[in-house]
Amino acid sequence: MKLNEKWLANAYISRMSRAFVNEDQYVEDLPDRPVSGHPNYVTPRGLQLIEAALDQARRNYGEAQAAGDREALANSGRDLRYWNARRASAQILSRDPDAVGVQFGSTVTIARDDGRQQTFSIVGEDEADPAQGTISHVSPLARALLRKSVGDVVRAGKDDAEIIAIE
Repeated sequence: MKLNEKWLANAYISRMSRAFVNEDQYVEDLPDRPVSGHPNYVTPRGLQLIEAALDQARRNYGEAQAAGDREALANSGRDLRYWNARRASAQILSRDPDAVGVQFGSTVTIARDDGRQQTFSIVGEDEADPAQGTISHVSPLARALLRKSVGDVVRAGKDDAEIIAIE
């Protein structure tokens, strides 16, 4: 049998095996959650959040295994793989006290043209939550802010904003 014929035969057998599995019990493997290609820089708090998510994924996986819940097992397995990868690639970055300007871990206050002031901390991708005042270091706003100083004007969305404070 040639290689292509062998592959087709195996694929056919695999499909036939699935045909005899109860549709309600069969759960496809879920595709992995996409992992960013950017460096996985994290703050100490960001690392704690990743470790908490990894612990939760481990608990969920164990519970799904014990319950024999294939769907929950597939979901928790996917989360477990994601958080394992994020933990393995995490690189803690601390602010350099001698550096001038905005850097990873900085908290920056900007004044927009319409008079609004907003404050953001620049953090890792998994820690970012703009509604809570944290933005990812790879976001357009964070990229515009990095290495800038108080008084500099940056593009913030469709308008400009002035940096008024850096902590």
